[in-house]
Amino acid sequence: MTPEEFKYALAEHDIQLTDQQMQQFEDYYNLLVEWNEKINLTAITDKEEVYLKHFYDSISLAFSNDFTEPKKLVDVGSGAGFPSIPLRIVFPELDVTIVDSLNKRIKFIETVISELKLTNVHAYHDRAETFGQNKTFRGQFDIVTARAVARLNLLAEFCLPLLKKGGQFLAMKASQTDDEIEEAKHAIATLGGKFIEDIAFELPQEAGVRHIVRIEKRKETPNKYPRKPGKPAKNPL
Repeated sequence: MTPEEFKYALAEHDIQLTDQQMQQFEDYYNLLVEWNEKINLTAITDKEEVYLKHFYDSISLAFSNDFTEPKKLVDVGSGAGFPSIPLRIVFPELDVTIVDSLNKRIKFIETVISELKLTNVHAYHDRAETFGQNKTFRGQFDIVTARAVARLNLLAEFCLPLLKKGGQFLAMKASQTDDEIEEAKHAIATLGGKFIEDIAFELPQEAGVRHIVRIEKRKETPNKYPRKPGKPAKNPL
């Protein structure tokens, strides 16, 4: 997907990119490739692949969710900034918080924020387990995103504590999700959430099927979750 094809494909979903936004994506791509030579950010570095499988894929969240109003979004395990940075480029109304456990990746994110002159984007080096127990962040967000970082029962423990009641947890998955959803139902209920839907769609250019799993927070998460670092992975709910 060339940058022009990227722009046209988003326009088909009523997302019109300005020249400035197109330049921000160009700068983001260049920084990604430059930094990827020093630290492992992504296995995908071909320009057309990045535009399709990172940029377009990230923004696909907006095809079934409204990001046009001011909302607080937190991206857990963001890696190289997906999906939060592409979403913030397209929707400047968003207030974005990014958390990742690897400091090198956070340094990259901070460089992207600075070079692209993005406001209301905050990056934190922390583990999801301790971040979710931090009273500054717990229960503060309208939207939590996580993109293919772990199985759903584990992600639920990382993400649901961060949401306000009525907030949405959007898990982005590249593979079939039926088994994961079934496996996670106990965890989701325990943490105060409710499974709403699994949206499946195909990326353009036969690049594969993607899933967006939507979970809504209905009740407060019990204080003991998330458990201490390492516990959720060793003994998932």
